Amino acid sequence: MAASLLSIFGGAKRVLTGSAKASELFPQTRPDVDGEDCTHDCDSCTIKYPRHFKVEETHPLYGNIKPWSTHVLVATSKSDWVRNVEDEKGSVMEAFGHASKPSNGRLMLSASNMPTPSNRPDYSEPTTILLLPAFTIVENVTPPAVPSLVSKYISRAPTTSDPLSPGLPLPTVIPSSRSAVGDMRARPCPHRAVVLLCSHRTRDARCGQSAPLIKKELERHLRALGLDRDLDDERPGGVGIYFINHVGGHKYSANMMVYRRPDAFGIDDVARAKLPPGQEVRLVKPVEEEEEEKEEEHHQAEGKGEGKAEGKEGEGEGEKKGEKTMKGVVGAAQCIWLARVRPEDCENIVKYTILQGKVVKPDKQLRGGFDRRTGLMSW
Repeated sequence: MAASLLSIFGGAKRVLTGSAKASELFPQTRPDVDGEDCTHDCDSCTIKYPRHFKVEETHPLYGNIKPWSTHVLVATSKSDWVRNVEDEKGSVMEAFGHASKPSNGRLMLSASNMPTPSNRPDYSEPTTILLLPAFTIVENVTPPAVPSLVSKYISRAPTTSDPLSPGLPLPTVIPSSRSAVGDMRARPCPHRAVVLLCSHRTRDARCGQSAPLIKKELERHLRALGLDRDLDDERPGGVGIYFINHVGGHKYSANMMVYRRPDAFGIDDVARAKLPPGQEVRLVKPVEEEEEEKEEEHHQAEGKGEGKAEGKEGEGEGEKKGEKTMKGVVGAAQCIWLARVRPEDCENIVKYTILQGKVVKPDKQLRGGFDRRTGLMSW
């Protein structure tokens, strides 16, 4: 009965809002296009959930998530938090809870296990955030600086509903008169894709159990491709995997969100079933990423005093005099939100979802997300 009611509610909601159907939102794997492997779980997986690990398997998942425009991950150097992360005393998350909301839509706030600059879970020290879908890292963030971060940066950043094209230039330096540690600095995130796993044991023990196991299995498959990245590994390209707090639906653990840059590995349109026998797909670095790497090198050089003088050459369109900016940020093309993920699913999630932006088990695992290439969203 509950499953039927959820299905009816979801269908009615899509009629009223015009949101995309599950079959429309993301490409789905097909054996005639993607090969027979897409129909089989991993047979080399040795990781298993604990015997008592049970999740809800009957409710329809798709479409029952809140819309969001921007998503902030706060580095905390830990993987579990109090029940509501905005109650973490003295933290940047608490400051976001008290700050005015961004002008460009709902902000999703997540604590994460991203490393703090000191590698200690100490809220008295400045920390780092990752802003999505902008794929931008902001450093030297403190609680008093959060209002400036929201008004001067997040409210100007691309959102989940913006067209997939460069937006307004964003500043690389974000001043805050309230901060005692100086300006915040922004730079491009080096990853091609970011995977988020709920590890919030305080909310549900299953999240604390599943996240490390799923991460380990994802890394096993990414390592063979040279795409695995440790928490402090900022080599360009690759896939960052981070733990975050509760995102809703812990009874559908493991929850996974996959943010991908446009054609992140250059193979979105490759039909694996059409390749000659024995031929593997070749990952390609998109032109956009090469440009961002050059820009990141430029910012790092500036930080060492090797860049141009402020207000001179290198100012982007729309810059104020003396204000350094990043060129118009494109950010993520997709966020694919999955649930009920098990270790044996990870091989195909890497192969088809992370690498190609496709969903392998839409009926069982797809909760929703957005695709800025098509303008479609699940809400």
